Amino acid sequence: MVVLGQLLLVHWFCMFDVVALVIVVQHNARSIPQYVTEAITGPLTDPPGVKLRKEGLTVNHPVVFVPGIVTGGLELWEGHQCAEGLFRKRLWGGTFGELYKRPLCWAQHMSLDNETGLDPSGIRVRPVSGLVAADYFAAGYFVWAVLIANLAQIGYEEKTMYMAAYDWRLSFQNTEVRDQTLSRMKSNIELMVATNGGKRVVVIPHSMGVLYFLHFMKWVEAPGPMGGGGGSDWCAKHIKAVMNIGGPFLGVPKSVSGLFSVEARDIAVARAFAPGFLDKDVFGLQTFQHLMRMTRTWDSTMSMIPKGGDTIWGGLDWSPEGESFKCGAKSLRNNSINSMVQNENINLEDNVESVNFGRIISFGKDVAEAHSSKIKRVDFQDAVTSVKLPNLTTNCDIWIEYHEIGNHRIKAVADNKVYTAGSILDLLHFVAPKLMARGGAHFSYGIADNLDDPKYQHYKYWSNPLETKLPNAPDMEIYSMYGVGIPTERAYVYKLNSGTDCSIPFQIDTSAEGGIEDSCLKGGVFSADGDETVPVLSAGFMCAKGWRGKTRFNPSGIRSYIREYSHAPPANLLEGRGTQSGAHVDILGNFALIEDVLRVAAGATGKDLGGDHVYSDIFKWAERINLLL
Repeated sequence: MVVLGQLLLVHWFCMFDVVALVIVVQHNARSIPQYVTEAITGPLTDPPGVKLRKEGLTVNHPVVFVPGIVTGGLELWEGHQCAEGLFRKRLWGGTFGELYKRPLCWAQHMSLDNETGLDPSGIRVRPVSGLVAADYFAAGYFVWAVLIANLAQIGYEEKTMYMAAYDWRLSFQNTEVRDQTLSRMKSNIELMVATNGGKRVVVIPHSMGVLYFLHFMKWVEAPGPMGGGGGSDWCAKHIKAVMNIGGPFLGVPKSVSGLFSVEARDIAVARAFAPGFLDKDVFGLQTFQHLMRMTRTWDSTMSMIPKGGDTIWGGLDWSPEGESFKCGAKSLRNNSINSMVQNENINLEDNVESVNFGRIISFGKDVAEAHSSKIKRVDFQDAVTSVKLPNLTTNCDIWIEYHEIGNHRIKAVADNKVYTAGSILDLLHFVAPKLMARGGAHFSYGIADNLDDPKYQHYKYWSNPLETKLPNAPDMEIYSMYGVGIPTERAYVYKLNSGTDCSIPFQIDTSAEGGIEDSCLKGGVFSADGDETVPVLSAGFMCAKGWRGKTRFNPSGIRSYIREYSHAPPANLLEGRGTQSGAHVDILGNFALIEDVLRVAAGATGKDLGGDHVYSDIFKWAERINLLL
């Protein structure tokens, strides 16, 4: 997700030695001889691939991996003089050496054109190809590597596995315009089906790759030149199952804080711990301003703005999660595929806090907690219509869009007090008009009234599951697979930044804390249940309700399944990142999830897996959402 990338960037700037040490320790832990590990922990559990091979499972359906944002490598094919010697060297992923050797040059080459969202003049950065594109993000830090290794245990190899790498910075349609990535995916899937006895593929998208593949399924059916011309039965002929992992189907609140102030929980805490350090100079840079300027050229980030408005995410005085999520609930080390834990047994704390997650941004803790009737608001757009803007600040070292809106407009944003998912779009259009003008041409965030309206044939709607139909493929299956039991960012308390005119004017108020132990509000961030990046509501709603049975979003009745994995952190250092993790990236090493994937690839159906496997209250929350199906 965008915030994962921003967190990684800031960590590389500020905590490189710590991150490197953690990676080395984890790598060395995995390198400890097995007999030493077993002497400490007892006999090790067989990895899923070994276990299933003993059961007789073998390679069957070809598999396609679709990576998410920031996890795929990018390499330089053409650059400016400052990048001399970097031809076909990784600018993203690997060692990140160029980030700290020549950071300004690196940021320049990682940015896209602010007008077109494509290559800047004289720069070509392209995705790494093959399985190595996203097997490891950095040395010792796996992404797809563990899943690939377990598939290999039952007979898979490169001819039956395909990494659908793409430039994750671009809007989805622009990956086709510039690189023909969607066409390449179509051709590769057709080749894999043709060379494997007509067996349909199992597609495994992760994170933003879930949205990218939703876009692909509409693109491949649509006639040219906008689409791939595969026809309405292409998906039915070529896809057995889509096993979505950590899918932000309905967006993530983290994307809002990322676009608004280049922050998430960890960055906000670091910023509060060392005031001014990130805002001013790191290696001679205004770090936050450079991050904002660079990431705001990545159009893909706008694919994850929350979709469905207040209908999905809640309004000023309600949210689907309501009071049923207990922020102090303890995670259980119980990820067995065959164990179903009842929802009431997961939430172990009796102390329930009244939280309204519908207010995604509130200026002040008192505003976040008060009833809407008690909040005095000034509409930010009305407040500035009669004000003549002064000359803009031009003496800042690094230009960002905030330098163009003026102090009166900045104050008006704060005076509006509260923003729900329904008003976030207006806010972003107000503070980042150039960004949102590009994004509005490629993405949409509403709920369709009539999916047969010809306007929904445009590609801007294809990655929004609330504005498009699943393929006509009744024998296909679709899965939502995600972690639960980790506090996940859902809403924010903000304040005005008292820094210089060149600073980013808005900042998460890390002093805002809840009033009870295990409060959902910590450090200015309200948390709900999820995988640390994607709230359960976004990951699970479509398979819980929107696509459940025959609906207008799923007219052919594709069978949908929810597979949740209750997060359990590693018991000790020897477990590395853990085999029962529900965290957004680490879940790709979760043994229960890997076993699910391998069984489906080997021919199993969702029914064979036992159907839904649910720990959260997603079905209860889904029922509270009044969506015409």
